[in-house]
Amino acid sequence: MSESVTQQIGSAWQAMSGWEIAAVILAIAYLLLAVKQNSLCWYCALASTAIYTLLFWDVSLLMESALNGYYMLMAVYGWWHWHHGGARDTELPVQRWSGKKHALTIVTIALLTLTSGSLLHQYTGAAWPYVDSFTTWASVITTFMVARKVLENWLYWMIINTTSIFLFIDRGLYLTAGLLVSYLVISVFGFISWRRDYTNRAVTGTAHA
Repeated sequence: MSESVTQQIGSAWQAMSGWEIAAVILAIAYLLLAVKQNSLCWYCALASTAIYTLLFWDVSLLMESALNGYYMLMAVYGWWHWHHGGARDTELPVQRWSGKKHALTIVTIALLTLTSGSLLHQYTGAAWPYVDSFTTWASVITTFMVARKVLENWLYWMIINTTSIFLFIDRGLYLTAGLLVSYLVISVFGFISWRRDYTNRAVTGTAHA
């Protein structure tokens, strides 16, 4: 890593407010708890996204603020569904989606990406409009998958985070890119952990199809 990049990371860290640091810590806690299927993750998600909603609004990033508002709603939905989404109002187990559902999901993400990417390209000066649109829409849909405890959500996050890392490096946001590297690593362990749980439940006949 060059000295200039190191200096930029140091400057970015010093520029972070106490609230922003708290939001980052809570976001990492959310992901680690989600790996363990601990519903406390949703409390961390709610607090983190509430902070980010206000922070992004304060710096006039209105779409990012709105996106985090959506994440706040999903934190409430995710908590409820993890506790009551199973059979007969029981805890929701890890489940898998069919190939048809994933195909529909991928097509939906592609259409939304092309639509918003085209609009951003024509009417704004947005950088990487299609890539930015992809990571946004894919994140929206994959967050819903987490709330439904769909095993493959971790695979989606791996693709989203990898894409976002290159996007943020290109824009000089090295600290955020570094944070997403940690997300990428945690996503790998998340997939392994959830798949193990799904397999164990399948053996005992309690997994969802």
